Amino acid sequence: MNLTPAIIAAGCGATQMRAAQWVQPIQEACDKYQIAEPLDVAAFLATIGVESVYLGYTQEIWGPTQAQRAYEPPSTKATELGNTQPGDGHLFCGRGLIQITGRRNYTLAAVGLDLDLLNHPELLEQPANAAMSAGWYWFNRKLSTLALAGNFLGVSRAVNLGSATSKAMPNGWVDRAALYGAAKKALGIS
Repeated sequence: MNLTPAIIAAGCGATQMRAAQWVQPIQEACDKYQIAEPLDVAAFLATIGVESVYLGYTQEIWGPTQAQRAYEPPSTKATELGNTQPGDGHLFCGRGLIQITGRRNYTLAAVGLDLDLLNHPELLEQPANAAMSAGWYWFNRKLSTLALAGNFLGVSRAVNLGSATSKAMPNGWVDRAALYGAAKKALGIS
């Protein structure tokens, strides 16, 4: 599928100008990770739109908030993220269009993307790497299977549950659903 600024703007909630800057990196990620069918592309665009605040951020906004403080060891969340060293929480904060978070996920992404992310986590902030990491995440989590089945709620829960229970609505659900609808419309899906 050939993406355009109009499709990306609709699906990600970005301005036409911002969308135009992202066409090439997102297209390359979709091509590499076989995100090509309209339902898959719609779900991918809506997800990266919400996760990056409409293509505005490739690094998590850091407070630190109470939740972000839990990224630091010793904590259960730090253990889940593979953060073992003091400072890992901030060093391996969310980056990319789908926020890769934690030392463990950076290690996996470093291997998958062939980037030195443990020494240079900021590489995920660059547009090409931010988009490619989102495609890598999508592919490795097998999110196309859910997307192609039309299960956007399942995709959203897999990316950003926002709660320990599987019945909870994902973080940003209202925005996610709106962007998904806009992406489907831009792609000609009724």
